[in-house]
Amino acid sequence: MLRLFISVMILLATVACGSRATSTVGVVAASSEEALFSPSMPPDSLTPEQRIAYMRDHFWDNLDFSDTVWIVSTDTTHMLRAFHEYVRTFVTPADPSPLVVLMQKASQSKVALTYFAMLAERVLHDPSSPVYSDELYIPVLNALIESPLLDEWEKTVPRHDLQLAMQNRVGTPANDFRYTLATGRTGTLYGIRAEYTLVFFNNPDCAMCKTLIRQMTDSPVLSELIGQGRLKILALYPDEDLTAWRAHIPDIPSTWINGYDAGTQISRNNLYDLRAIPSLYLLDRNKRVLLKDVYDVGYVEWVLSNNSVK
Repeated sequence: MLRLFISVMILLATVACGSRATSTVGVVAASSEEALFSPSMPPDSLTPEQRIAYMRDHFWDNLDFSDTVWIVSTDTTHMLRAFHEYVRTFVTPADPSPLVVLMQKASQSKVALTYFAMLAERVLHDPSSPVYSDELYIPVLNALIESPLLDEWEKTVPRHDLQLAMQNRVGTPANDFRYTLATGRTGTLYGIRAEYTLVFFNNPDCAMCKTLIRQMTDSPVLSELIGQGRLKILALYPDEDLTAWRAHIPDIPSTWINGYDAGTQISRNNLYDLRAIPSLYLLDRNKRVLLKDVYDVGYVEWVLSNNSVK
């Protein structure tokens, strides 16, 4: 709790940076053409736990969502920082309700709704974002799709993004697919028999993929589980350049399953969101998703270690 409290204090300092002029309202003039947002500050009388709860529920209270003139003139870089820090500190996939409430407030006008949708897309939907999360982006997409402020054409992209975000959610069965080996023999994801399956979507020319291969090969946790027959790694190439894929077959350890998606059926049928590669999916013996679209081998090791202690 102390660590979280310190994070909240850092958040306040971060978001307030550049907004040091004394003001009794939450909008501070940055220049004649733009303004900066300042979050609602908790009363000094509150305990650290109460201050955290207050910030979670009242962070955006100073923002007038109906003031479309201010919204179109504000410093977007500053707002992206505020949105990022709010999500990072107060919102989790287990409880995305603060984002639901935020999008309800933003729905007061089309300007506010589309502006906060833009912030969410860049913070939650960009694979390079530190807080990238389909689970947290889903409430934003639902708000756009359900809004009477948008016409059907404007809802086309949110509907497509929601369809992808709803695939392979943690705790749900992963979508099955067929893979092809260098020999021409084929198999399916659900045909892999192991306590755990780690699907590694990769590209032969991807530098980060090479880093992950090295990290997974050097991992004592993964090596032990593979040696025990409890873990199988499926390295899957989802694109079309099979010449490049075949040239890099030696890069994949022989203890892994190394295949490609013939006909790029995964992408064509939107079975997995492959905007960012590399991507790891950790599945249990029933092919339920334990980890979705991650690239942190240490996190995979942690989940495997904690699930395996039984």
